[in-house]
Amino acid sequence: MDAPPTSALHDPVLAWYDEHARELPWREPAATPWSVMVSEFMLQQTPVVRVLPVHAAWLERWPTPADLAVEATGEAVRMWGRLGYPRRALRLHAAATAIVDRHGGEVPASYDDLLALPGVGDYTASAIASFAFGQRHVVLDTNVRRVLARAVSGVEAPAPAVTRAEREVATALLPDDPATAATWAVATMELGALVCTARRPACDACPVADLCAWRGAGFPAYAGPPRRGQAWAGTDRQCRGRILALARDADSVHAAQVEAAWPDAEQRERCLAGLVADRLLTRITPGRWALPG
Repeated sequence: MDAPPTSALHDPVLAWYDEHARELPWREPAATPWSVMVSEFMLQQTPVVRVLPVHAAWLERWPTPADLAVEATGEAVRMWGRLGYPRRALRLHAAATAIVDRHGGEVPASYDDLLALPGVGDYTASAIASFAFGQRHVVLDTNVRRVLARAVSGVEAPAPAVTRAEREVATALLPDDPATAATWAVATMELGALVCTARRPACDACPVADLCAWRGAGFPAYAGPPRRGQAWAGTDRQCRGRILALARDADSVHAAQVEAAWPDAEQRERCLAGLVADRLLTRITPGRWALPG
């Protein structure tokens, strides 16, 4: 089966999204660009269900970038809770500070201005410009990449990193009208999250199953470079997470508490040093640490 004409995918996917889109706070008509930006930082490698309560608490405490910018970075780490990859909290704090300094406290609409903010790469800049400001940009997250890989390119999964050919396919698919292009971006993202999932795609519920090049080819297995899973148990990530959890729940944490939380001394010391180097912890006195003030 040949790849479908790009325009043939638009109407069924957009109609499906209109009927099946989840109601999420950052998609509401009244959602601010800051709400969209916070959601994009939080949703990186984190499921929606875990983000929802933290996003709500974050926006309640810091409804604008200026509200966050005046707080200590440690408070951002504390509020980040157990979302994982807590350096995202520091980057979001730095972005809020830059927004206040450079843009009068308003999230900028320009892709270039967004890209210049700390912690904002191509994907995040494109997503904010599209979802907060209705602009026309290629938005390539994991879900979108998987949908396009299957429906257009006829492969089970995209390459580990975005390729030039993949970006060309996505660009060719982008509707000309900016508002429609923005909806197309979130619609393909939602399709990948709810239907065209990585492990168990629900092809019987897919609005473009009859156009899907991967399905038409008989579902050939992924044949690209090995895709590494992310281990957790016993890793430095788990150790760092336990230490940060102690720090979030108290004014400071002592060496005896850290030792009780993680018995491997060499790994514990390595992770403590890494957390301090990453500015997620501050060493107050020998054997005592706290979130940065």
